[in-house]
Amino acid sequence: MAKVFDLSSVRFVKRIVIGQQDAALPYTQEQAKQDMQMLNQCLSSLSKGHIIACEKNFCVLNQGEHQVVQQWVVYHIGFEKKPLWIDNQ
Repeated sequence: MAKVFDLSSVRFVKRIVIGQQDAALPYTQEQAKQDMQMLNQCLSSLSKGHIIACEKNFCVLNQGEHQVVQQWVVYHIGFEKKPLWIDNQ
């Protein structure tokens, strides 16, 4: 029988940002790939994490005559204990 995840057992939360959150710094495909790999590792590796919260953020910037909307998502991954491999990241 599968073990049921209980929020009261969360002792460590990893915050993972996916998307451009700073207009001054470019967000490359390589950075996006690294962020997605980290998210996938948190959800599938030993000491498996669970998504406990998700923030969706945006910012409207005026660049000359144009408006640009930047969006990013922040995932909060809860673990029962801090995985050892997170220190190596």
